[in-house]
Amino acid sequence: MTGGSSVSWESAVLVGGPAEGMRVRVAGRPPVLQVTFPCETGELNDVVRVEAVYVYRRDARQPAEGDALWYGFDGASP
Repeated sequence: MTGGSSVSWESAVLVGGPAEGMRVRVAGRPPVLQVTFPCETGELNDVVRVEAVYVYRRDARQPAEGDALWYGFDGASP
């Protein structure tokens, strides 16, 4: 980091859905995380990209000090 700015990163765990158990680092405790997976287009295409979108929402319950934040799969989104 440069310029004296500091970002506080925290560990987070994704619970449920296609990214079950994945660990990530987040800054600023975002309320929502978006996970994407590439989809095959069925033909060679260098211009268009298709991705499946999955939404994870931060669990409002605070983890114990030093524990990872939890983000639960929201099957009704987007």
